[in-house]
Amino acid sequence: MKADFHLHTDFSGDSDTPMTDMVQHAIYLGLNTICFTEHFDQDFPPRFGNFSLDICSYYERVNTLRSAYGSHIRILLGVELGMQSHLADYYETYVSRFPFDFVIASQHLVDRVDPYYPEYWQTRSSREGIEEYFTELLENLKKMKSYDTLGHLDYIVRYAPDAHSEYSYEAYASCIDPILTWLIEQDKCLEVNSAGLKYGLGHPNPQESVLKRYRELGGEKITIGSDGHCPGHIAYAFPDLMQRLSSLGFRYYFTFEQRKPICRKLEE
Repeated sequence: MKADFHLHTDFSGDSDTPMTDMVQHAIYLGLNTICFTEHFDQDFPPRFGNFSLDICSYYERVNTLRSAYGSHIRILLGVELGMQSHLADYYETYVSRFPFDFVIASQHLVDRVDPYYPEYWQTRSSREGIEEYFTELLENLKKMKSYDTLGHLDYIVRYAPDAHSEYSYEAYASCIDPILTWLIEQDKCLEVNSAGLKYGLGHPNPQESVLKRYRELGGEKITIGSDGHCPGHIAYAFPDLMQRLSSLGFRYYFTFEQRKPICRKLEE
């Protein structure tokens, strides 16, 4: 897999890495395509951080790097939208205004709280917190239109107490199946995010059992991303990830340019 379609730099509120550093390291790794997907979480609670995006400066910076490094690597413009129930129409207008190649829809908040913080878990058991996350995710997906892939479906597992023992596809099948079915019906992609391996979960996000179920339901369209916030995270564990995907029967993944899907073999 020579393309990483989930990368963040100092244009995102949770990274301080210059974009040039990411490009240079991606070239060093031998990637042929990268897509920056800077965070944009409109109306994000200020106490949890600032995930606004200076889109004009971002677009200008990507174009500058395309001119400087375009003969070595393809650099694409993407965005990661933080879903909330009241933002679907706003995001549809936003995406239409700028020449994005690729759009990730992600769930970072549940009832206006980020599960990254212990505050979320103070009044919820692991099961209650995870179920509430999946319920809100599906509700938001059904309102969203302008996106290409669902980012890190089980993001919440990175931060849930006792997640290693509590979480599995089988334990939450009744919550997960409707999400997978919706993506397939809407002809959207499911992201396979290698950050779960980076965070020591032993699995990508989503887990292999979820990906297996996705295949059983007829899902084939996946995108691949490291969720990298620094050079050392780019294409994290991609060789391992490719083996896991191959063992599950996946032979292809998708990249995007000008919002149009491109089917690529796993080894490409």
